[in-house]
Amino acid sequence: MSVTIPPGGSAIGSALLALGDRWTLLILQRAFVLHTRRFSDWRAQLGVSDSTLAARLRDLVAAELLVRAPYDDNGRTREEYLLTPRALELYSLFLVIWGWEQASMPGAKDAPHLIHDKCGQSILPHLGCGVCGTAPVTARETTAERAEHAEFAKISVPRLHRRAQETGTPTDAISYFPQTMGILGDRWSTAILAASFIGIRRFNAFKSELGIAPSILSDRLRRFVGVGVLHAPNDAGEYRLTAKGMGFFPTFALIVDWAQRWYAAAPSRELTIRHTACGAPLHPVLFCSLCGELLERTTVHFEFSPTTTQRV
Repeated sequence: MSVTIPPGGSAIGSALLALGDRWTLLILQRAFVLHTRRFSDWRAQLGVSDSTLAARLRDLVAAELLVRAPYDDNGRTREEYLLTPRALELYSLFLVIWGWEQASMPGAKDAPHLIHDKCGQSILPHLGCGVCGTAPVTARETTAERAEHAEFAKISVPRLHRRAQETGTPTDAISYFPQTMGILGDRWSTAILAASFIGIRRFNAFKSELGIAPSILSDRLRRFVGVGVLHAPNDAGEYRLTAKGMGFFPTFALIVDWAQRWYAAAPSRELTIRHTACGAPLHPVLFCSLCGELLERTTVHFEFSPTTTQRV
């Protein structure tokens, strides 16, 4: 079941509002990879304060990404949190984020291995077209078509909490690298990167498209240039994606697909990513980099090395 978005908003903007926070992403990641379900376990794994964790869990329940479920604890009834069907479909998103880190980050060699149970190998997830079966599909092999009133990343609903003040984001091997959190751990950063994929290049175009404050936009663009995701502005004042930035396309494609299936929006506000090779709207799916078989949530798992050390 989809949720109707507020007037003036967008499906993708609503998705970024739900996901664009570092603690939210880490909570969901642990639920997928470590099957974490309980408040005390998230607190121990993440080192997050009780108040921040409680606020994020409330937000995730309100967004219908987690659901509370009772369990028996030695005769006492307590609550744990289970992933909803809407959240379970995000598993592909977490796989491609991990894959981007493997390709883009020096030092990613200490990360866990993704094992495809069907071929038994350590693999990478390749974005493919679910219509024609082609994989991998890159940003250059697609086009983005905007409907008449599409404001794909307009975020019109204010956040319910301020940006977390804690600096102790976990640095164990399962956690995301700081550069990844700089892109995905903030809704504006993710929106800017998404806008880049549909051809937004100039400062004023970003500002108009996203409804973002100039000071925030300047800060995020400066960070993206610093981490090598965007080139410094050229003589025309254009910020263009680097190869590292283009590698984030699978994340963008999956967010767009997930958002427009789970957050109801008028057709006039939709964004269509089209696979140029077959001419069909891209139905993003993941394939195994070695055997070419479709990757499903139930056919992959992460394998951790006993010698893996914490990241610094």
